[in-house]
Amino acid sequence: MDYAQLKLENQICFPLYAASRLVTREYQPHLDKLGITYPQYLVLMVLWENNGLTVNDISEKLILNTNTLTPLLKRMEKQQLLSRRRDVADERKVLISLTEKGMQLREEAASIPGKLFSEVVSDQLTQDRLLQLRDTLYALICQFHEKG
Repeated sequence: MDYAQLKLENQICFPLYAASRLVTREYQPHLDKLGITYPQYLVLMVLWENNGLTVNDISEKLILNTNTLTPLLKRMEKQQLLSRRRDVADERKVLISLTEKGMQLREEAASIPGKLFSEVVSDQLTQDRLLQLRDTLYALICQFHEKG
């Protein structure tokens, strides 16, 4: 039997995994200056876009289980980046809102994506190819998300 399908170079999962880790590594020095981790940065981006979401809303947007997200949110609350409070209309829901400190980080973080984008763009990896890759990855995410 031929096992070519098990070669690392023939996988879709490995380059996605490796690229994700490498991109996250490139973000980290910028995020260290802000005192946050990459997952915290993702939460902040969601809240900068739409403040005052429930834990479930954030969970859906980031495709994270709530049991993964809740400890992260608690740590961010201790850092005074956000507040957590029960929804008055439905006590089962927890509303997440940015604090002043969390809002201020937006200004400091605004330049990060552009810096990283300009570092990656080259003759071999043009801006158009990067945007096409982003769109392809979103299509892949949608495909798996609808399936699951």
